[in-house]
Amino acid sequence: MSGALKEVRNRIKSVQSTQQITKAMKMVSAAKLRRAQDAITQMRPYARKLSEVLSNIVSNNEGNVNLALATERPIQQVMIIVVTSDRGLCGGYNSNLIKLAKQVIHEKYPSQLAKGGVQILPIGKKGYEHFTKNGFRVVDKYWDIFNSLSFENVQAASKYIMDAFSSKEIDAVELIYSEFKNAGTQRFTTEQFLPVQKVEKKAGQNNADFIFEPGKDVLIAELMPKILNTQLFKATLDANASEHGARMTAMDKASDNANELLKSLKISYNRARQAAITTELTEIVSGAAALQG
Repeated sequence: MSGALKEVRNRIKSVQSTQQITKAMKMVSAAKLRRAQDAITQMRPYARKLSEVLSNIVSNNEGNVNLALATERPIQQVMIIVVTSDRGLCGGYNSNLIKLAKQVIHEKYPSQLAKGGVQILPIGKKGYEHFTKNGFRVVDKYWDIFNSLSFENVQAASKYIMDAFSSKEIDAVELIYSEFKNAGTQRFTTEQFLPVQKVEKKAGQNNADFIFEPGKDVLIAELMPKILNTQLFKATLDANASEHGARMTAMDKASDNANELLKSLKISYNRARQAAITTELTEIVSGAAALQG
């Protein structure tokens, strides 16, 4: 029976050690989440307004300005930007993003996939590893952006994408990431990054009357890339906050599960201990009775 007691004691120590790790990881993620949440909360209204301005300009263009990044053409080559995390232990965060990316590819671009016309630009190590191992065409230049998350690093990836679109190497770009809601909720979403979408006008709605200074062509040529840079940076900030929220939630649940397991193991330990004591008492009583006989 002592062997059984020792085994249960070892399991209890193992679970307690694991619980200490999960609690520490939860605290670290909570601290990182606060900073990441502040960053995306401050960025989101600015990015949303810029996106509205860009869509309105594209929608109200009367054809006298060449909007290369808003040009729609037959889709033969498509790029999917998938923003995952660098590390695991964050529940179903990465697997849900990868699943959504594959769903978009198979539902929207099956013919392009069959002809080898789909390529993945992963941001985050988990997405890079998955799509590389599964035989997808992968752009391996920008997957490590989260090692040093900054506007400049994201801008480099955005410029690569816009240059490829402008040179007609790709005809459409989809962006898949997790939109941060709160610590326990993320919304896995897909957006069309290129070509820039036009705003659907409602019946009776007048065109926005913009006054351009400097000239419209000069302003748009400068404005469109900067707004798209901002949109991709906003998506990475959303993803960064979502990752820490998902990991904090996962580690909290893991700690709770460890508590439940510890309760069960302690009950098993007490039962084994009581059984051992009962056996020892029985042996003592039997020995005493034998001596008296």
